[in-house]
Formats: sequence, structure tokens, C-alpha cells
Amino acid sequence: MTAFILVGGMFTGGWIWEETAARLAETGVRAHPVELTGLGTRRAEAGPGTDLETHVADVLRVIDAIPAGAAPDLVLVGHDYGVHPALAAADRRADRVARLVYLDAGPARDGAPALAAVPDRALREKAADAGGNGRGGTLEPPAAAAEWRCWGSTAGLSEPLLDRLTRLAAPQPLGTLLQPLRLTGAVAEVPAAGVLCTAGGAGIDMLQMQVGLGDPALTALADRGATFFELPTGHWPMLSLPAGLAAALLSAAGGGGRRLSPPSGELPPHLRPFLVADRDLPVVPRERTGAVDLYVPGGDGSRGARPAVVFVHGGPVPAGARPTPRDWPAFTGYARLAAGQGLVAATVDHRLHGTGDHALAAQDVAAALERVRADPRVDGDRLALWFFSGGGLLCADWLQAPPPWLRCTALTYPLLAPPPAWPVPGDRFRPADAVGGAGSLPVVLTRAGREDPGFAATVEGFLAAARRCGAHVDVIDVPDGRHGFETLDHTESARAAVHQAVRTVRAHLTR
Repeated sequence: MTAFILVGGMFTGGWIWEETAARLAETGVRAHPVELTGLGTRRAEAGPGTDLETHVADVLRVIDAIPAGAAPDLVLVGHDYGVHPALAAADRRADRVARLVYLDAGPARDGAPALAAVPDRALREKAADAGGNGRGGTLEPPAAAAEWRCWGSTAGLSEPLLDRLTRLAAPQPLGTLLQPLRLTGAVAEVPAAGVLCTAGGAGIDMLQMQVGLGDPALTALADRGATFFELPTGHWPMLSLPAGLAAALLSAAGGGGRRLSPPSGELPPHLRPFLVADRDLPVVPRERTGAVDLYVPGGDGSRGARPAVVFVHGGPVPAGARPTPRDWPAFTGYARLAAGQGLVAATVDHRLHGTGDHALAAQDVAAALERVRADPRVDGDRLALWFFSGGGLLCADWLQAPPPWLRCTALTYPLLAPPPAWPVPGDRFRPADAVGGAGSLPVVLTRAGREDPGFAATVEGFLAAARRCGAHVDVIDVPDGRHGFETLDHTESARAAVHQAVRTVRAHLTR
């Protein structure tokens, strides 16, 4: 006696659930797509006062129309923006809703508008500007199939499906995006599940990593025992993979799926000891100025200016994560190793807190480089940049037109192409495209043999582009290493790879 209430995302109406609802009906359960005011068949009903509360009321009407005895198990599904009215409705009918499902949607927060969950900063600003001081007006949907990529991965959508999505899309009432979500807290007692569309770049392992980094919303879901599913498709699985989505929803209704591990007494992977024992690392004083830490061999510069290497952490790292990356054992370990090789080492905290923050992070890295180059103990004509993980996208700025003082770029288990759902602006932050401008700049690339397949594919694409343009790439392999092997895999091959990478970077800096 389960009934599904399906709440669509931005620009869409109840029509988008047709195939998924049919698959659910084949199993004997009922599905109730919600027609939200101003969208779908109710496109003409939007007015100046249409806001998030209007859509919450739409969902509540559907819940209240289902007799309690007819369907004791109501599963409320919110896709994308739809999780905001779904969450608010579940909060007000916590006694009726058996489970809340986040469908390729980020956690929503009490007091925050739905607009805050839009990852693309430019789209957020566009909507905020359109809204002005009030909540009237609308945000126009994509006018062409290619424009949907700004809102999520279109993987799995055929040309006819994209055309249909474009043709039936309706303007989103701005009040629904700008009015803050209001929760009483009752929804915290409602079991939750999440369905992730992995073509957009996010999988369960990535969420688990974010829990380890202290993401408060995901930590709360882990503490509540939320379960998660993955679908190998883009942001609109009700169109691209309706059977798979229906199966995931049915399993979620029964409590299936994979749980995230809540924080425990054990150290999370990024805070575990560096693979080179502390006693084997040189003792180098650390100097902290703003967001930059310097490790200077000899300290006073009495041996003259030295080459320097700037380590750039990956991400996204939640803004509230403590300690910050420059205090993580991997980065303090690399910095001390580099200083032991006679280099000035610098670590920097940057603002890659979300998938749309690469431009902010790039500003921070550029400022850190200027700070390091200006230090009299640094040879400003001999610097290296070393990027890790999701920070790998930032290397594109430096590959496409490297300044003469940049003598080497290093990449360790990097992400070298943005996942489709990441709101990376224009053609920036695409290393495979940028490497053609690298010229003679050497690249030192360390690969983890047990890498996430999505990350590994971007590395192979980058190497193929480098071969085509004749770029110089030194590849160092860690066959048994995982992403973050410096604190996960204390093996001889991993240690040897770290030492080899540091020596190779030093060799390029001292030529």
C-alpha cells in the first residue's frame, strides 16, 4: 500500500514523470505527479505572489487528498528544486510521510532559498537580478537543447527527449526560488533516501568523502541513516532511465540502498598520518601569513633565494571544514619533503567550497603565488605549481599560457575535465584544451591505479591531448594506490612515488 508523490524540478511539470509513473504502476503501486502552480499544465496560473509557499501548498493538497487508510506509506520524491517544496510539505505532514527521497538534489537548509542550491554562480546572480527587491517575475527556461547543460548533465537524453524538455519547459516563478525555506524540524524524523545521477559527477563515495570533511548537511543525513542509490545517467533520469529510476524508488521505499558512515572516533582518511613517518621528515619551521603557509629551509634566507613550489589542494572542501587543508597531514608532509630538498614550500587555503567556486579558488591561488614570489627568500623566476584532486582543473589557467617563471606543473590524482553538472564557466578550467599552450613547460603527473573511474577517464583524456600536441609529461604510477593514497596506502610503492614526484619537480626547478 505504497503511494509515491512526485515533485518535479525547475521548469518542468507533471508530464516529466509519465514514464516513471507507468513503471511504478506496473508493480501495483500508485504514483501522483504534482502539478506545481505556474508549471506544466498550470503554466498560466502563475502570478506575482507565486512563491515557495504556493508550491508547498500544491504538494500538501496532493498528500491530503490521499486517504490515510488507502496508502499508509507515502513516499515523497523531490527532484532538483522540487526537494524544497517536498521537504517543507514533509515537515508539515511528518505523520503522513513514510520516506522523503532526494532525487539528484542537494540538501536544503532551513532559512535558505532554493536559489542558494543552484551551483552556477552566474545563474544565481541572473535570477537574483531578475527578482530585484520583490518576488515577482519569472526565470526563463533554456531556449535550446544545448542550454540545459547549465542546469545539469544531459547524459542519456536523446535529441527527441531534449527537444521535448525544451518544448514543454515553463518559466520558473522567481518567488519559488527567492523565498526562504521554513522548517519546524519535524522532518528530521522522516526517513530519507537519495538517488544520485553519476553522470553529473557525484557518487556515493564522493558524499562519504564530504562527510569525512565535515559537511554538516550530509553528516546529518548520515546520522539519520539515510540510504543512497546511484543511477548511471544525467540529471533527468525520469526521462533518460525511467525503469532504473522506478526500481531505485521502489527499493528506497523499502529501506534499501547504501548508508553513509557517520563520523566515528576514527580519523577520517584526509587526517590520517602521512605515509612518510614524522621522524623521517625534516624539521622545518612553518610561517603563516593570511591563507598561505611557508616552509623555508634555513629560515633566514642566508643561503640566498631558493626555488619554490606551491601546493594547491583539491575540493570541494566545505567552508566550515576544520582543520583546513593546509593543516592536513598530506600537505604538511609534502611541504616538509620539498623543504628537505632545498625548496621553499607553500601551502594555501583557497575557496573551492562548491562545484561552482573554481574562479574564486583561482583568484586565491594567483594571490598566493604573488605572495610567494615577493618573498626575498624565494627565487621569483623559478616556481612550480602542484595541484591535487578536484583542484586539478585550476591548472588550466597556467597551462594555456605559462609565464616564464613557472618552471613546472605537477598533478596528483587530478580531476582534469569538469563533470557535466559542475558549473564551470565557458572554456576555462579545461586542462585537456589548455595543454596545447603549455609549450616546453614540464608536467609531472601521478596516477593512482585504484582511482575513481570518472577521475581516471579525465586523466587519460588529458594525456591523449598532451600526446597530440607534444607536451612534456612525466607520468608516475602508483598501481595499488587509491585517491588520496598518501594517507590511505602506506605501501612501499606509494612512498617511492611520492619521493620520485618531489625529486622530479625539484629537478625541473633547478635546471
